[in-house]
Amino acid sequence: MHSGVDPVSGAAIFGVSGGELTDWEAKFFQDVDPWGFILFARNVETPDQVRRLTSALRDAVGREAPIFIDQEGGRVARMQAPHWRVWPPALDQVLSLPLTAARDSMYLRARMIAHELRAVGIDGNCTPLGDIAQNDTHPIIFNRCYGEDVNTVTAVGRAVAEGCLDGGVLPVLKHIPGQGRADLDSHLELPRVDATRTHLDQKDFATFRALADLPLGMTAHVVFDAIDPEHCATLSSDCLSLVRQEIGFDGLLMTDDISMRALSGPMDQRCRAALAAGCDLILHCNGEPTEMLAVAEAAGRLADTASKRAQAALVMRKAPKAFDLAEAEAAYQEFSGAHV
Repeated sequence: MHSGVDPVSGAAIFGVSGGELTDWEAKFFQDVDPWGFILFARNVETPDQVRRLTSALRDAVGREAPIFIDQEGGRVARMQAPHWRVWPPALDQVLSLPLTAARDSMYLRARMIAHELRAVGIDGNCTPLGDIAQNDTHPIIFNRCYGEDVNTVTAVGRAVAEGCLDGGVLPVLKHIPGQGRADLDSHLELPRVDATRTHLDQKDFATFRALADLPLGMTAHVVFDAIDPEHCATLSSDCLSLVRQEIGFDGLLMTDDISMRALSGPMDQRCRAALAAGCDLILHCNGEPTEMLAVAEAAGRLADTASKRAQAALVMRKAPKAFDLAEAEAAYQEFSGAHV
């Protein structure tokens, strides 16, 4: 098994149906060779079981494909007790501490999460969030945010990304170019933001500009009326041009889950529209075979520029730095005290 990315990998990241790879999935992944995989709670039972699953996924494609998960801590955590640590909502943790302490405690949290992920063969985490919590932020996002202002979200987002990278885990910046103003749940409905371009530039987009050097990002299924009133960011060439040129993000850009109900139309049309708009990769999460077949066909192989970004991202996937878990836990408890 060789490391790195095959330039002709499929332009998709796929979920799987359960705790073990089915024969159909193993053959499908061997045939379509997706760039990577993503796990959910339905795939997670025990550490040994997750290790078997991550090994089987990589065996199916014959390389060290990246395997992602949403392990933010708080409400969005696919790996739970008793085998893995439980964390408070990010916003509660950050707002309970002075900024320097909040930043350092969130670094330690991300570093310990990375340690747990690497132990079971997972080397990508869909975090940090660049979204800013606001009065009308939907609860699906609100307490996952790192703060209510650009400075705090940027500082904590950087710390979380560094905790991931120091632990040998690739961070995925989300939800580009910002989901903080969304007052609907994009899993179920399409949020629409009517803020002016000036307000978006000064607030929502500013955190993503500050974190634009991160290796991977995930789009927002959100319509920004001031940029493209017809299409959500994932499917909007105007929005994604802004992401590349004005926000300055040149990392590997994946869609948020292409099967979410914020989007409509056949799965293949969604995929083609996302790639045409400027996404590099299609993220498909639910493990449903008929949809996966449609996604694989529509996504095709990584385009040249996307392949270069994919390889650049994998260069950032390094062996974990030296780490003393007991020291990290003691330091985290000192920061958190009674608050966290």
